[in-house]
Amino acid sequence: MIGVILGLKKLFGVNLAQEDKYWEEAQQVKNRAPIYYHVKTTNKALQGITLREIREIIGRPFICSRVMHDGTITSPTADSYIYLGDRLRIVSNAEHKTAVCAFCGEEDPSIDLATAHSPIRNERIRVTDSKMNGVMIEDLHLSRFDGVNITRVTRAGVTFFPYNTLRLQLGDTLSCVGPKIAIARLAALMGNREKQLEKPNVVAIFAGLAFGVIIGAFPIAFPYMPVTIQLGLAGGPLIAAILLGYFGPRFHLVTYTTHSANLMLREWGQAFFLASVGLAAGEPFFNSFLNGGGFFYVALGLPITIIPLATVGILARTRYHMNFHSIAGLLAGCSTNTSLLGFASSLSDKGIALISYSTVYPLAMFLRIISGQVLLMLLWTA
Repeated sequence: MIGVILGLKKLFGVNLAQEDKYWEEAQQVKNRAPIYYHVKTTNKALQGITLREIREIIGRPFICSRVMHDGTITSPTADSYIYLGDRLRIVSNAEHKTAVCAFCGEEDPSIDLATAHSPIRNERIRVTDSKMNGVMIEDLHLSRFDGVNITRVTRAGVTFFPYNTLRLQLGDTLSCVGPKIAIARLAALMGNREKQLEKPNVVAIFAGLAFGVIIGAFPIAFPYMPVTIQLGLAGGPLIAAILLGYFGPRFHLVTYTTHSANLMLREWGQAFFLASVGLAAGEPFFNSFLNGGGFFYVALGLPITIIPLATVGILARTRYHMNFHSIAGLLAGCSTNTSLLGFASSLSDKGIALISYSTVYPLAMFLRIISGQVLLMLLWTA
């Protein structure tokens, strides 16, 4: 399997660093990272109405981080009034820029309200207080912080627009704009203590493992199947991790753990897995080659392994133009091979292979178990 991945890399002349760059660009487009721009209010309908009313009229989500009125720059709240001739610094997704500019008046590229002499500060705050985990932005009631606006939320290297319904998670980075004292108040609420994130969340790790073991041991019955199937210790924790990652913040469960602890658990898990396989197969291994059909099984295993993986890899690259790291994770997932995942992950520091692996693995695990049972039934009745 490793040979197939290396062969695909050679066949398509893949540059691993360039693949990382392409993936980052694709993620930015996919996740629609917010942009900023300036508009001048020339629409007479805006005279003397609040930003909250403007948002309701336009029907587009945007953040106004700064307003210049009569030469004075301030950080507005939702209840701040807007007047003709004001300059607004807007943060929104790119697809909403045209609507915002058209309603407010016109874009003003000649000004930048975020210059160094601006009295409004722009700071980044880390969410380190466990009480903030799972809290929606609208529940913060930013209007009570004297003009603080959250303009971006960065999580695991991906930047989001701060929708009111977005739930904060431990480890998030908030890009905030506002007066110095007001930002300090928000930072105190969020925690903003980097050292707090250096402590591994041992309770979450072992609770997740226990939940995964329970899921893996749960019997699943299918019609016309003589026996039930189980996801086992490989599939159970993966399903548990996906469920906790999605539903955890909604129930205020802290699932954050440090990157170093994550890497350590990965390496330990793969080492223990391979060691257990080696200990179980060590005694009959040489005997199967010397006195059994070991070479025959290896000869059958080569085409069974190489042909499907090579076919999928070539189609994914030529027809669907997939990123090479995603292809490597896809091949590891469809073969449910954790050791291959370790090799695929070593090709990039971005964790690209892990994403495609976790997407494919649950279905591949189900199909592998079911297909084995179906094959057994067909051969048994024959």
